[in-house]
Amino acid sequence: MTQIRISAAASLLGVSDDTVRRWVDAGRLTQVTDTAGRHAVDGAELAALAQELADDALDQLDPGAGTRSARNHLTGLVTRVVSDTVMSQVELQCGRYRIVSLVSTEAVKELGLAPGVIATGVIKATNVTLERSQP
Repeated sequence: MTQIRISAAASLLGVSDDTVRRWVDAGRLTQVTDTAGRHAVDGAELAALAQELADDALDQLDPGAGTRSARNHLTGLVTRVVSDTVMSQVELQCGRYRIVSLVSTEAVKELGLAPGVIATGVIKATNVTLERSQP
């Protein structure tokens, strides 16, 4: 069983430590003690709660959601566009995630991408590299 400290659980869910403790008190998560005697929660329970808390609020801003084969998409705000005559670098802030895309300057102009515009980064990849942090 993977045990995740309260502070790490809070960071993973984007909430405060106190919120995680309140969820423990309310029975939404089970508190355990890790090998060092610190308060923690079960990783599988935390994963289930993360899925439960995930909502489709940003998908409502993405007109392509549910109509494309790529399942990985992040909607957010364009925060920066750096262009030359051929290529552009576009940065999106999607919640707590920063997405950087290299696209043609022509596409940037056609899409009207500029800071403050809502856009969706669609990621279609056959290879995704995963790393596991050490306990």
